[in-house]
Amino acid sequence: MTDISHAVLTDTHCHLDFSAFENDRLEVLERAKKAGLTHIVNPGINISSSFEAVNLSEKYPEVYAAVGIHPNDATTWNDGSFDQINNLTKHLKVVAIGEIGLDYYRDQAPRELQRQLFREQLRLAAQNNLPVIIHSRQASSDILSILIEWIADLKTDHPRLAQRPGVLHSYSGDLETARQAIELNFKIGITGPVTFHNASKLQQLVTAIPLTHLLVETDAPFLTPHPHRGQRNEPAYVRLVVEKIAELHKQPFALVAETTTQNATMLFNWREQA
Repeated sequence: MTDISHAVLTDTHCHLDFSAFENDRLEVLERAKKAGLTHIVNPGINISSSFEAVNLSEKYPEVYAAVGIHPNDATTWNDGSFDQINNLTKHLKVVAIGEIGLDYYRDQAPRELQRQLFREQLRLAAQNNLPVIIHSRQASSDILSILIEWIADLKTDHPRLAQRPGVLHSYSGDLETARQAIELNFKIGITGPVTFHNASKLQQLVTAIPLTHLLVETDAPFLTPHPHRGQRNEPAYVRLVVEKIAELHKQPFALVAETTTQNATMLFNWREQA
């Protein structure tokens, strides 16, 4: 097993507010700290989840919050939602707008409504100078076209944010789309499936992307990496994602841990937010 005693790790996407952690959240966080994690980002998926993410960030020093409405929850958006999310962004430990985006796989909300909500939340991110955490499932074309427009506006009105606009979370698209996103200064989030034996396409993609453009995440309690696949995921397992990326890039574990943590620090700006 890789020696991680001195490695600093970051889980840039974990849903600690979900009921899967209700009975042992403190123990999960203790294991994360023992594994070397210093920062964990908990994105909201709707209004109540966003509030809970902020509550957890107040309770646990290593937890930071992102706030937003997931595309699968787009039908919950109402006249007061924008103001509620906007108010949450004022909290010092809110580091991003997310999890937002488009999901054409589950189609739990009309696609036009998803696109409208996505644009609204991108506008909110720009207004508050916060990066975005993007969910994209079978929607790469529309995601990119909307982001291209957004980045063009950012370059004029919010040039600093245009340099660190966000991350494509738990990336599962193709290499060309990833490269286009990287050209827009987005990071690419890598989760547990990169460790799966049947994930050759994803592994080839990760190998082709420079470490400076990668973030590591668990998406816990989902997407548990090998050899724990089939069990509940948790932040401590992010080290398995780092180990696999190190293997694919033929680089030391410590270098991958350090680089991905630096990438997260640059994106989420811990020092200004903490």
